[in-house]
Amino acid sequence: MKVVSFGSLNYDLSIWLDRLPGPDETLRAQRMEAFSGGKGANQATAAARLGANVHMVGCVGDDDRGRWLRDVLNTSGVDTSLVRIAEDPTGTAVPLITPADVSIVIVAGANASTGVTDAEAAAEVIAAADVLLLQGEVGAAGARRAAQAARSGGTTVLFNPAPVDPFLVEAVVPLTDVLVVNRAEQTQIDAIGPETGQCDTVVTLGGRGAQIDDVLVPSYPAEVVDPTGAGDAFCGALSVALAEERPLIEAVRFANAAGALAVQTPGAQPSMPTRDAVESLLDGPH
Repeated sequence: MKVVSFGSLNYDLSIWLDRLPGPDETLRAQRMEAFSGGKGANQATAAARLGANVHMVGCVGDDDRGRWLRDVLNTSGVDTSLVRIAEDPTGTAVPLITPADVSIVIVAGANASTGVTDAEAAAEVIAAADVLLLQGEVGAAGARRAAQAARSGGTTVLFNPAPVDPFLVEAVVPLTDVLVVNRAEQTQIDAIGPETGQCDTVVTLGGRGAQIDDVLVPSYPAEVVDPTGAGDAFCGALSVALAEERPLIEAVRFANAAGALAVQTPGAQPSMPTRDAVESLLDGPH
């Protein structure tokens, strides 16, 4: 199984709150922790921990945070030889975690530099892969070139357009094989209006599971500690299942199990589950 993730690497500063602050309000946090993150790096980590041979394509700054992010990916078995050192500082994300949900503020930093040059450098690796993972935290031109390289090699393009950017959506959706969105993202994409009939659309529904057309694939019970990265665990796991040539519904069931496990551990990349954990949940009562 060969998977390439073309996307972001972020230094996450996660903050736990009883609730989100209101306008002009100063609010005490319960705690704060630093984690390795970024949607691209999270999905790469998930795929690697589930047994895939994974390359990460993206940019970090020439700073301690960037070096640490690459070291963490290497420890998880992700090849970072295509992660470029950019002039801007490493990207940062601030997940605000409440008992009800998580809201995330991102500062692109070096991720904004990820572009066509990086896609060209990775083109042969992308064309030789089984699945290319794309997300919404890097620019449209680079993501489109990466998708074109995937198409040239028969590589499946899995696109998770979060956060939704109209230029990115219009550039990548026509080259997409599997589109993964939540309800809000689906509404935004419908408003943008790209043709999605050529791809399979998977709509994630949080604790309910995920939907393919009119088929609901139920989720697995989980005690939610931190939902940060659950969607990335889902996408990384889905890429592995598709690389294994599983039918889409079975692949989504596998991804649901990964997402349910991810919400039970704090942090993004630390919560990406192992293959044994996912298989154990799949084999247990549902």
